[in-house]
Amino acid sequence: MATPKSLIFSLYTHWEVIELMVVAGREFPFFEQEQVIALISRNHPQKNRDECEEILRKMAAQELLQVMPRDSSLQIHPLVLDFVRGLTREHELGLSAVLKARIEAIKEATGKLVDGLQNKNTDQLRQAAIGLAELFRQISQQLDQDRHAILELAERAKSRDANLPIARRYSEVLSAYDDYVSPMADMMDSGSSGTFYRHLEAAEHALDHAVETLTIQGALYSQRLSMRQVAFQAKELRRLGREVLRHCSDTLLPLREDIRQHNVLSSAISQILSQVRKRGLNATLSASELPVWRRDTPRRITVGSEVLSIMVEAADYQPTTLSFPRDEDSDVEQVSLDLVDESAMLRELVLSMPVTNLLAWLHERYPTFGDATVLRLYHSLIERRDWTITAAYSTVQQTLNTVRVTHYPHALIAETNEGQTTPP
Repeated sequence: MATPKSLIFSLYTHWEVIELMVVAGREFPFFEQEQVIALISRNHPQKNRDECEEILRKMAAQELLQVMPRDSSLQIHPLVLDFVRGLTREHELGLSAVLKARIEAIKEATGKLVDGLQNKNTDQLRQAAIGLAELFRQISQQLDQDRHAILELAERAKSRDANLPIARRYSEVLSAYDDYVSPMADMMDSGSSGTFYRHLEAAEHALDHAVETLTIQGALYSQRLSMRQVAFQAKELRRLGREVLRHCSDTLLPLREDIRQHNVLSSAISQILSQVRKRGLNATLSASELPVWRRDTPRRITVGSEVLSIMVEAADYQPTTLSFPRDEDSDVEQVSLDLVDESAMLRELVLSMPVTNLLAWLHERYPTFGDATVLRLYHSLIERRDWTITAAYSTVQQTLNTVRVTHYPHALIAETNEGQTTPP
């Protein structure tokens, strides 16, 4: 017998092949060796037949595949089959009787919980809570699996050949609705006949009461927490039950209604055709009754009023004339460039030192320069380190050619070789 660890490792190694076999298992509950070899070759196209047979022998030796007694057919290990179906959402639709039995078991577990709470039996209370938690988990798992199974069943029915008779095409849908959805709807009825909500509500109230009683009695926090978590499971299960029932009904009811309407229409047409065959068309249907199923609707294309108004506007359209500006009419001021001999300017500045107001000296010395040129020279001169520069403590205004500048005037004093400031 293979150990769980080796079985899981073998499943990891041959996962692709097992996944294909699980999907094919809907049509073939048991596999012949040639079918398994074909699936292995499909997943490993680069391997030859001998290598595929070797993989089959390894899967059988590792108990992923089991040989049927008194036969050479193979089947997937039942535990592996359930595990892979759970992960790949390939479950078959469950039985409503199993769900009903588990719901009845909730009633019994709730009674044990109430008795343990009244008798102050801690062990019985704990065992009843554990039993309820396990039942809630099993019911939630079955509801989720059944929801995916019904979706798969509806998609499989819709994808079948449209030429098949509709009763044969949707036979699984009718069977699922009659055997699962309808009994499930009866169980989940909110009235007195329903058992799902009634037993879950009783279990939820009993669990809430148990949490309050344990809190008053000063029970352990872990015991109260586990009881509260089981109560949360009951609330979540009620919500999940409503959601699954609505989802299943919304999926299967339209298909079932199509089948019913198709059957009614088919029977009516067959009846009329049989009368026509026996009695003739004129004797069966009079001229006044013919429009019952046929209506002549005249079709005429007309132009709407909005289209007519657009056409009228387009007929009277007059293009507007735009006059573009010419180059000679441009008012853009031409930018003038000033040629500055900075070497000559520096010699004149040194000869004129000390200078008390550098900006005023530049404007008086070069009155033809533009204001931008004067300001550029001013900022470049006050950053030099060839002389001592001092700024005044008060502002003055200097009027240039086009602008007036308010600034702190800078004074320039030449430096001697020894670092002393003396006038030149």
